Amino acid sequence: MNNKPLLSKRYGALFATTLAAFATFMASPSAWSQSASWPAKPVRIIVPFAPGGTTDILARAMAPELSKAFGQPFVVENRAGAGGNIGADVVAKSAPDGYTLLMGTVGTHGINKSLYSKMSYDPQKDFAPITLVAGVPNVMVVNTEKAKAAGINNVADFIRVAKANPGKLNMASSGNGTSIHLAGELFKTMSGTYMTHFPYSGSGPALLALVGGDMDVMFDNLPSSMQLIKSGKLKALAVTSSERSAAVPDVPTVEQAGGPALKGFDASSWFGLLAPAGTPPDIVNRIQQESAKALNTPAIKEKLLAQGAIPSGNTPAQFTAFINAEHKKWAQVVKASGAKVD
Repeated sequence: MNNKPLLSKRYGALFATTLAAFATFMASPSAWSQSASWPAKPVRIIVPFAPGGTTDILARAMAPELSKAFGQPFVVENRAGAGGNIGADVVAKSAPDGYTLLMGTVGTHGINKSLYSKMSYDPQKDFAPITLVAGVPNVMVVNTEKAKAAGINNVADFIRVAKANPGKLNMASSGNGTSIHLAGELFKTMSGTYMTHFPYSGSGPALLALVGGDMDVMFDNLPSSMQLIKSGKLKALAVTSSERSAAVPDVPTVEQAGGPALKGFDASSWFGLLAPAGTPPDIVNRIQQESAKALNTPAIKEKLLAQGAIPSGNTPAQFTAFINAEHKKWAQVVKASGAKVD
């Protein structure tokens, strides 16, 4: 049997397919050429919350370091709303060319998928994780003057006052679905208290309301509350992590201060850089490497530690695994708290 015509057809089809693929490759910029020329213009870092919060603080700490490393401006842009979902969605739908990054959070990439009934982006499929920038504990803070007037000196006092006044204490947060919100919801569930939740567009506006006396309590990220605690405008009752923070060693954990009902309480936050899915791996790796270098410099490291943030700089693979684990953890917290956002 003569197979030559059949083989000829097969090789002809293979040649045509290869030629078409080569033509497509030549007609568009290749990944290596994109990576080699990147960055050729300014890079945006989208912060999905208002200025003044920890997400904004960390983005503005990283931006000048990355600008120096790559020779192009890294510009911070605040796009607040919907617990971080608006800003995250902007990045998810941006071109995967390395020119739009996200300072993501435990809210945008660990909590919101379980909290919101509808999401305009998928936190796992629509992003290329770059690096975990820092992890931070939250801190339970109250307005100093209002706490003094109410006789609140510690967590036990707060629980007593809250139980005596159900729904009358106002709890501020940086937005629905943030770790600040969920830490408060978890506290309410475990302590058997009820406070009225007021979501703001970020920690900055929420803290202004707390300092101004409109709000009574907030479970804020420690870095954004640190200066207000030091100045005496806010009183720190407890940190929400499983261990005390070296930045405020005299402040107990919620578990230590709250008694048996709050045993096992842990609701910490984290922040990391992400790019749209499909961003060339070489660009992702270069940003990670320069971020890790910056986070390891004494100036940045000491600055973050002093504010209660623990710098990281892990690899894209490590950050991806971390995000996947956080999804599972926070899904359980959301379910236990009963919190839901339509």
